[in-house]
Amino acid sequence: MEKYVINGGNKLYGSVDVQTAKNSVLPLLAATVLTDEKVKILSIPDITDVKNMIKILSRLGCRTVFDGCNLIIDSSCADCYEIPSELAHELRSSLFLLGSVISRFHMAKIAYPGGCDIGLRPVDLHLTGLKRLGVDITEENGYIICKCDKLRGNEIMLDCPSVGATENIMLAAVKAEGTTVIKNAAREPEIEDLQKLLNCMGAKVRGAGSGTVVIEGVNELNGCEFLPIPDRIEAGTFLIAAAMCGGEVELTRVCAENLSSLLHKLRENGCKIHVNNDKIVLENHRRLTSVKSVETQPYPGFPTDLQAQITTLCCICRGQSIITENLFETRFKYVPELRKMGADITVINRNAFVRGVERFKGATVVAHDLRGGAALVTAALAADGMSSVLDISHIDRGYGAFEYKIRKLGGDIVRVSV
Repeated sequence: MEKYVINGGNKLYGSVDVQTAKNSVLPLLAATVLTDEKVKILSIPDITDVKNMIKILSRLGCRTVFDGCNLIIDSSCADCYEIPSELAHELRSSLFLLGSVISRFHMAKIAYPGGCDIGLRPVDLHLTGLKRLGVDITEENGYIICKCDKLRGNEIMLDCPSVGATENIMLAAVKAEGTTVIKNAAREPEIEDLQKLLNCMGAKVRGAGSGTVVIEGVNELNGCEFLPIPDRIEAGTFLIAAAMCGGEVELTRVCAENLSSLLHKLRENGCKIHVNNDKIVLENHRRLTSVKSVETQPYPGFPTDLQAQITTLCCICRGQSIITENLFETRFKYVPELRKMGADITVINRNAFVRGVERFKGATVVAHDLRGGAALVTAALAADGMSSVLDISHIDRGYGAFEYKIRKLGGDIVRVSV
């Protein structure tokens, strides 16, 4: 087990490159199962979620090899349709493979990701969509068993715009017979990225980024080389850290359009932000003013994956804020840890009521999840004194070379074995 030890109070200056998007790379890797030809994904982020996805691909029989930071996947020898429980539980996003494995083998067997019950909406939306394509689904000893003689296109209306369900249906439908129309589809940039890869492989997909995605089935897909989009959540985390600590930080290889909801809030806080092509510069040299409210929403609304970070920023701004989490019920687990650092936060149902304090104080805190853990690191960077952030394996799931990038900007952070 490892922890971060952070001496807070340093302003941040300098430039860092943004990694390719975790939330894009994982479904892109799942898509490589659909072809017998080699697919090369460029600039793979060095994060544990990707490493676990590669383990799953290897278990399916795929061959993977790194060419520098690029990954070549050869699925021509794939011969297994089962994703075992130990790997499914390591990677919550293993469910992304369901659509592509069904398309490849007309059969799939996967343990419930994270031990979730099948009746829960996140899993149910995936399975309901697959049933509409002709998949028979049963439950057996903690596994989801999927079988079909043939995948057939159909119209699918999602009860809510789930990113994972939209991607899974796209992956299952690209080689289905006929046309599939997904209505109330998720609009996230990662959906568009998956469409671009699939079309590069010879698929016929259109409409990604809108509420309706249309997939015309094709007989086979080819290999290709593909560069995923930059990680808007990593970029947002560094922008918020710079806003909290003060200084001037430049992010390179970033898409400002995908961060428009965050940039609007940071300008409302009082940050100076300059955008030039694929670069964003944030400058701040004073205590900021709280935004009155933030509500998480599906894209293009404010992302739930930046909710913990923006709440942490509001904790040390002048004034009061109300943060509303509309997507996930348990996304305030980090709040008791921020209180250890002096934050004044009251959580009632899906709302966090934040009263700004002058500064955080160093403390020992525990990361309970990926984004909450990253928020605790930003709090420690802005705090007076020394902090320890425990259970950083959660953070490693989504942030590659996190402490290296922070040190490059002048933050005092080290990784320590405990």
